[in-house]
Amino acid sequence: MNLYLRALSRSFLVLGVSAATAFCSPVPSTTKTLAPTPPMGWNSWDSFGPTVKENEVKANADAMAAKLAKFGWQYVVVDIEWYQPKAKSHGYIARGEVTMDQYGRFVPSPNRFPSAANDAGFKPLADYVHSKGLKFGIHIMRGIPREAVERNLPIKGTKFHAADVADKVNVCKWEGMEDTYGVDMSKQGAQAYYDSIAALYASWGVDYVKADDMSMPFRGPEIHALSVALRKTGRPIVLSLSPGPAPVEKYEELRANAQLWRISNDFWDRWIDVKNQFDLMKSWQGKVHPGGWPDADMLPLGHIGLRAERGDDRPSLLTHDEQYTLMSLWSIFRSPLMFGGDIPSSDPFTIDILTNPEVLDVNQHSDNGRQSFREGTTVAWTADVPGSKSKYVAVFNIGDTARDINLPWTSVEVPASKATVRDLWLHKDTREVSGIHVSLRPHASILVKVTPQ
Repeated sequence: MNLYLRALSRSFLVLGVSAATAFCSPVPSTTKTLAPTPPMGWNSWDSFGPTVKENEVKANADAMAAKLAKFGWQYVVVDIEWYQPKAKSHGYIARGEVTMDQYGRFVPSPNRFPSAANDAGFKPLADYVHSKGLKFGIHIMRGIPREAVERNLPIKGTKFHAADVADKVNVCKWEGMEDTYGVDMSKQGAQAYYDSIAALYASWGVDYVKADDMSMPFRGPEIHALSVALRKTGRPIVLSLSPGPAPVEKYEELRANAQLWRISNDFWDRWIDVKNQFDLMKSWQGKVHPGGWPDADMLPLGHIGLRAERGDDRPSLLTHDEQYTLMSLWSIFRSPLMFGGDIPSSDPFTIDILTNPEVLDVNQHSDNGRQSFREGTTVAWTADVPGSKSKYVAVFNIGDTARDINLPWTSVEVPASKATVRDLWLHKDTREVSGIHVSLRPHASILVKVTPQ
C-alpha cells in the first residue's frame, strides 16, 4: 500500500464538487549555469555532526546511488570539521587539533578519512563518489586557520603569509567554533589565499562547497572572494552560503556570487522550525531562479542524530503529517533539498517521501511559487506549471487544531470554476472539482495539480 495512505490518519480528505550589484564578480563564467534546478543531495550534519567518517560517507553514497539517484538526488556533502582528528558530537572542540598542509589549508584528517593519507586529500573519496554517478561536496568555514596564522605559513604561489591577511576582529562568533580567523580582503595576498583553497578543492574533484559564517552576519567581501576563486579554477563548483537568515536586501549581491543561500538559521526536527519557514519563504518569493536558490536548509528526516551536534540518536521527531507539510512547502517554494538522515538506516516511509516523482517535479520544474492565500492558520501556496494552464496548489493547516477548509479556485489564483485535481502524494485524480474542500488535522497539508476544465 502507498505509504502516504498508511500515514493518512491526518484526516478525512475530500476534494468536493461544491462550490547591479556590489561585489559583482569581474571573472566571467566559462561554464553553463550552475545549479539550473534546486540541488538535491545528502549532507552529513543532521546524522553525524562534526564527526562523520569516510566509511559513513561511502555508505550514504552507496545508498543514494541505489535508492535515490534515479529520482534526481546527486550531491554527497561532508559537513563541518573534517580536518579535526578528535572532533566530538554534541558540540565542538574549541581550538582543537587540526590537520593542514604546508600552505595553511585544511586537509582531511586521515584517522577519519584513511584515503586522505599521503597528501591525497579528498580526491580518493571524491573519485569514489563520482564512480557512483554522483557529485561530491564539502563544508568550509570562512577565513584562514588560526594555527596557520600563528605559524605564519606561506600562501601558496605568493610572497605573502597567513599573518599578512588575517582578520582577527571579524571572526566567527559561535561558541566553540574557533578554528579560523577571517580574511581581510583589503590586504594584499587575501584573494590569493582564497584562490589557493579553491584550487586545492578543484584538484580533489569537489563539485559543491558549503561555506559557513558567510550570510549572517553578511560577509560581502569574503563571499565575493570565494566566488571569484572558485570560478578561477575552471571547475563547475556550486557555492552554498550559510547560515541564515541571509538579508533579503542583499539579494542581487547573493545571486551574483552564489548558487544557494540560507534563509534561516539551523533547521531541526521541530514543528516550530517548520512553521517559522512559512514567513521566511514568503519574504523570498519572487527571488527564486535558475542558478540562485534561497535555501530553507536541510531535511532532518529519517534516522538522524547518530552523533549529531544536537540531540541523540533518533528517528525524526516530526510527525508524518509534518513531514509531508515540510516536503510540500520546500517543493512548491523550490528550496534545495539536502537530506540529513542516514540513508542506509532510514525507514521505508522516509525513502518513499524522498522519491515521489510528482512531488519532486514541483521542486525541480515549477515556476513562480508564491503564497496565494493566508487567513488564520490556513495557508496556501500556488505555482505555475511551465507551458501549461495547470497550477500546483499546496494548502496547509499550520494551527494546532483540525480545520475544515473550503476555498474556491479563485482564492488560490486558479482562474477556473471547475477543474481536475491530481493529489500528488496519492497519485489520484478527481474531476469536476469546484475548489479545495478538505479536512486537515493539525500541521497537515495537501499538494495537488489543478487543471482547469
